[in-house]
Amino acid sequence: MSEIKQHAFLFDAARCIDCRACMVACSVENKIPMDKTRIWVSGIGVKGEYPNLESATMVYHCMHCEDPDCASACPVGAWVKRSDGPVLYDSKLCIGCRYCMNACPFGVPHYDWDKGLIDGAFIDKCSMCPQRIDIGLEPACVATCPTDALVFGERADLLKDAHARIAAHPYRYIDHVYGETENGGTSYLIISHVPFKELGLPELGPTPLKDISELIMGGTIPFALGWAAVLSGVAAGAYALDKKKEAKDKHVETQEELPAKTEATQ
Repeated sequence: MSEIKQHAFLFDAARCIDCRACMVACSVENKIPMDKTRIWVSGIGVKGEYPNLESATMVYHCMHCEDPDCASACPVGAWVKRSDGPVLYDSKLCIGCRYCMNACPFGVPHYDWDKGLIDGAFIDKCSMCPQRIDIGLEPACVATCPTDALVFGERADLLKDAHARIAAHPYRYIDHVYGETENGGTSYLIISHVPFKELGLPELGPTPLKDISELIMGGTIPFALGWAAVLSGVAAGAYALDKKKEAKDKHVETQEELPAKTEATQ
């Protein structure tokens, strides 16, 4: 039985010319208007002083996390991580709670305010073009990129390629492949000639945020139950103490009444 390949993107910020052909291709392929394209582009503009100038553009996709926070947060299973890489969304299951938007550390899922409960399709994002990759084609954005700033392939191969580019041009690239370990690893890998923070990418550790949140939430219930048990114990103890006090008071009252009753009978 052959091993399932992990599909992934590699984005090279040093090669991107900000032509935005990827955005147009995404819009055409997925039959969505340009203002709802599943790709968004942001740049840092031109910085430095002439003649030492540089610019950088970041093409944002869904990161297609190896262990997606959106899927963990969704209460109805509208998000699914396919074994070969893509994180897919089922609008028929979505209830519009938008927990996925809050869970995603990359701010990827976006809510379509133009559609309502009847229309469905509350959330939208890059799907990795499963309709194309399932028949052996590249995602539309990759197929149209004129500078190979976006490439597509098996994740393990792309990681080797990314590290090879960095090793071949150590003065051009930051010595790091973003997405190799961030948030547990992603299927959208990035290399850059400027700090990743300048590209608007969050600084994340190797542990998926969902693992941290689940650990906290998992600890909340036992803590709450434990604290409730403590409070119940305190309440029970106080109740028992009150009962003992009442019994003692009654006993004292009885002892005080005995001499009076004895004198009355004499």
